[in-house]
Amino acid sequence: MAAPEAQGSAVTDESLNVVITGGAGFIGTRLAAEILSRGSVGPAGTASRPVARLTLVDQAAPAGRLSQDPRVAVCQGDLVAALEAGAGPLADADVVFHLAAAVSAECERDFDLGMRANVTGTQAVLAACRRAGRTPVVVFASSLAVFGGTDSHPLPAVVTDSTLPVPQSSYGTQKLIGEQFVADYTRKGFIQGRSVRLMTVAVRPGRPNGAASGFLSGVIREPLAGLRANAPVPADTAVALSSPARAVEGLLCAAEAAPRRWGDPTAVNLPSVTVTVGEMVRTLERVAGPAVSSLVGWEPDEAIAAIVRSWPARFATTRAATLGLGPDDGFEAIVRAYLRDTAG
Repeated sequence: MAAPEAQGSAVTDESLNVVITGGAGFIGTRLAAEILSRGSVGPAGTASRPVARLTLVDQAAPAGRLSQDPRVAVCQGDLVAALEAGAGPLADADVVFHLAAAVSAECERDFDLGMRANVTGTQAVLAACRRAGRTPVVVFASSLAVFGGTDSHPLPAVVTDSTLPVPQSSYGTQKLIGEQFVADYTRKGFIQGRSVRLMTVAVRPGRPNGAASGFLSGVIREPLAGLRANAPVPADTAVALSSPARAVEGLLCAAEAAPRRWGDPTAVNLPSVTVTVGEMVRTLERVAGPAVSSLVGWEPDEAIAAIVRSWPARFATTRAATLGLGPDDGFEAIVRAYLRDTAG
C-alpha cells in the first residue's frame, strides 16, 4: 500500500483521525464528503470534535475533489497485505468505517476472493485496531444478505431485529462472520464496534459493479441515460431499497450513538423501502415517460434471481427507529433524489 498522498492537519487530543476502508467506492466517497462537509464527529456519544485527518483506504484512488481537501490522506493498495505487516493507516485512528468488500455475485463466482476480501480483510482491520491500542469506534458495513431461509428456519414475511440470520450466499455468510468478529472484539474491549446491515442501495451512478443487486440501479440509471437495461428477475420480485443518503446517515449514526443508546453489539438493520421490480419500472415511467421505461428488458438470469430471492424484502426496523433513523419517502423520492444528484 502506497504512503498517504496527503497527510492532512496534525491530529491533537481535541481532533479526530477518521479512516474509511473502501473510501474510493460509491458509499465511501459519499460518506467522506458528508464527514468533510460536517467537519466534526462525536464518537460513541462523546462531544463532537473536528476531523483533522480523513484517510481513504482503497485499491483505487478516489475520484473527484476529495483528495484535494487538505484534511484527506489517500492510501492506495492492498489492504490485507498492508495490515498484515502492521497497523498501517489504522495506527492512530479514532473512528474506522470498514466498507471495503467484495460484492455478492463475485463472491459466488470466486469463493477465495470473497473469503480474502470479506473475512481475512475484516479480521486484518480489527487486529490492526487492537494492535494500535486506541479502542477506536469501528463501524462495520454488513448487509441484508445475512438473512435467508431454510426448511428448518424459513424466512419470515417481515424480518425484525430478532430474526435469526441464515445466509444463503457466500457473501451473506462472510458478512455474518464479520459481524461476529466485531461483536467479539467489542466484548473483549479491543474496539467499540457497531455493525449496520445496509439494504440494497439505489440508485448508484457510474458503471455497473459485480453485485447481484446491481440491476436494481441499472434499470433506472441506464434508461435515464438513453441506454437499454435488463431486469433478470420476475416483475413481482420484491426488494428492500435505501437511498445513498439514508445509508450514509445510518453509518454516521452508528459511529456517534452513545453506548447505552446503541445497545448490545448485535447488528442493526437499517430502514428500507419495499418495492417490486415491476413497480420500480412503473415509477421510472411516471417520472421520465414511457419512452424511457421501455428501454428495460426482462431476460431472466436464474443465478442472479436465486441470490435475490434469498434476501428479505420487508423489515420492521424498531431498533433503528429508536436511534432516529427512518426510511426514504418511497421509491419515487429515491429516483428524484438521483436525478437531482446527477443534474450537476
